[in-house]
Amino acid sequence: MNDWIDILFSPYYNSNIFYVILEFTAVSFTVFSVFFAQNNSIWGYPIGIVSTIIYSYLTFVTSLYGDFIINLYYTVMSFYGWYVWLYKKDKKNKEMPITFCNQKDYFYTFILFFSTCIFSIMVYYFHGKLQSHFDWMDVLTTGIYFSGMYQMSMKKVENWIFWMVGNVISVPLYFLKGFVLTGILFIILVLLAIAGFFIWKKKALNEIL
Repeated sequence: MNDWIDILFSPYYNSNIFYVILEFTAVSFTVFSVFFAQNNSIWGYPIGIVSTIIYSYLTFVTSLYGDFIINLYYTVMSFYGWYVWLYKKDKKNKEMPITFCNQKDYFYTFILFFSTCIFSIMVYYFHGKLQSHFDWMDVLTTGIYFSGMYQMSMKKVENWIFWMVGNVISVPLYFLKGFVLTGILFIILVLLAIAGFFIWKKKALNEIL
């Protein structure tokens, strides 16, 4: 058991304690933000912003440019989603309801996914980083997460599907990158995304009835 623990946390043995504390803080805030998002609470955004800002810094200083782009986008979209959830009302001046995607939503999501992947490829290429399967997986997850964040800001049930797929892919990637705490976080996030999907699906169906 101790051997597995040593292997698992070996990337931290020679790490700067400041970075370890930052990662632990980001992990904690991410979990809380997802819990709030599951319950359709706007507090998920300000709490999530703290996490994404920390991860933006950590991924930039470790040259994980795809992840840096993702977290920078998260931060911007979190401010946008925060605004939309606060001020975008329906015709009865009620808060924006949770709904399912329509054809237009799928079209915009596809365009965002495709353009994000192209942009990520360009960033990796110009930094000489597009040389392994892991780099291509980063490109894929960047597109997935951009799409999921967009759909979450629009309160679409399907946003949780993007989080499920992206988080499953990201679990081994973060372990291999040395972000062990974040790898464990993404295992938790897979389960939270599954729960979030069913919670939002139920809320959306209640809106229809």
